[in-house]
Amino acid sequence: MRIAVGGIHIECSTYNPVFTKADEFRVVRGQELSDAPYFAFLKDYPAEFVPLIHCRCVPGAPVERVTYEGFKAEFLDRLRAALPIDGLYLAMHGAMNVEGMEDAEGDWIASAREVVGPDIPISTSYDLHGNLSQKIVDQLDMYSTYRTAPHIDVEETMQRSVAMLVKCLETGERPHVVWAPIPVVLPGERTSTVDEPAKGIYALLPGINERPGIWDASLNVGYVWADEPRSTAAAIMTGTDRAALEAAAQEIAQAYWDARADFVFGAETGSIEDCVAKAVASPTAPVVLAESGDNPTGGGVGDRAELFAALVAANAQGTLFAGIADRPATEAAYSAGVGATLDLTVGATLDTEGSKSFTGTFEVRFLAETDSPAEGQAVLRIGGIDLVVTARRRPFHNIADFTQLGLDPNSAKIVAVKSGYLSPELAPIANPNLLILSAGVVDQDIERLVRKRKLQPSYPFDKDFTFTPAAIASARAR
Repeated sequence: MRIAVGGIHIECSTYNPVFTKADEFRVVRGQELSDAPYFAFLKDYPAEFVPLIHCRCVPGAPVERVTYEGFKAEFLDRLRAALPIDGLYLAMHGAMNVEGMEDAEGDWIASAREVVGPDIPISTSYDLHGNLSQKIVDQLDMYSTYRTAPHIDVEETMQRSVAMLVKCLETGERPHVVWAPIPVVLPGERTSTVDEPAKGIYALLPGINERPGIWDASLNVGYVWADEPRSTAAAIMTGTDRAALEAAAQEIAQAYWDARADFVFGAETGSIEDCVAKAVASPTAPVVLAESGDNPTGGGVGDRAELFAALVAANAQGTLFAGIADRPATEAAYSAGVGATLDLTVGATLDTEGSKSFTGTFEVRFLAETDSPAEGQAVLRIGGIDLVVTARRRPFHNIADFTQLGLDPNSAKIVAVKSGYLSPELAPIANPNLLILSAGVVDQDIERLVRKRKLQPSYPFDKDFTFTPAAIASARAR
């Protein structure tokens, strides 16, 4: 059996004004896709996988239209060249927004369906922070989404999606998708699966998978920073027994709706000023400050300097701040060299309207070795605070992200990162973790967001309305 593999994976805040361009994507094509660690699991399945193109990017702003159209055209050209195939697997995120377009995944997947025709089964895997639409569901035969946030089951989810497709082709059984939209849209930091009530609701899904006629049970919490009509939670079921699928979708949708008011932040929260004061006064260390409003892995710009300025003002000795995206400052540090002293303005080089900068005198402490200016990273010191500036937007989620720059987060008094909930590597060292409800294009105080494209009541933006789950089958089933 021949299965084509491709997709596009990005999460886009429509409040982010800096378009995402082609050079920000990590693109693998052909054999490079087959060799990528991300797809290494494919070798475990009895199929010939035909690699097309896969484009993956750190979350950010809407994708520049010309960039999207270029990637889509190449994907479709490669898909046409791969024909005939027996199946198509799409590795997606689900919260992509494209300049001048809503429901970008709907466009991508519907275009793929047009190429392969009505008889070829399509399976896809999604991030649980993806958004769905009837257009998307109507193109699919199989669907699976992450069940953990923070995401530690990415490969497992991709395996479920591919395993269903292989099963479909081996047995001749044709599953279909049923979904139940839920008019609740909350940030991931209030719906983490390590905390209740999400933990308990997601724990129901494996059991539903064991029911006759159900191949996969999924629940999306959706992506709140996309001002699109499809931005909502949803229960999604794949299988062969339509009645069982509809019942299960309604059951999970009802459970999520009933718990809507119980979702709270899993960490202590506060303003920049409050959290900095608590961190400086803390008798324990390292205190990990998560600057959520500018979180690049949530779609933030990553170049705001308000938290850094507050730490400097508080004389927060022993602080590691990672990091601020600022290519001019990074290049200035490389030009000056280690040991040099520079007067620099840091921050607000990408979002020049909404972001805030900081001006000060810094010592260059460390420069990462790189052949590309776009990958530069520099450690600057002011007082007793080490600041990482980077040429490209990027998160600092892993201990190695620090140690490769000569920094040790375990021995710091304060570690500040642009993040929402902490990664599995940072969470265990936080003593404590403080989630800063800071300003930015991924503002956690979501009721402050202006929503112009909401076509129906949606919690928590609207609270005085009733809801009864309704399961809707894919057109493929109908």
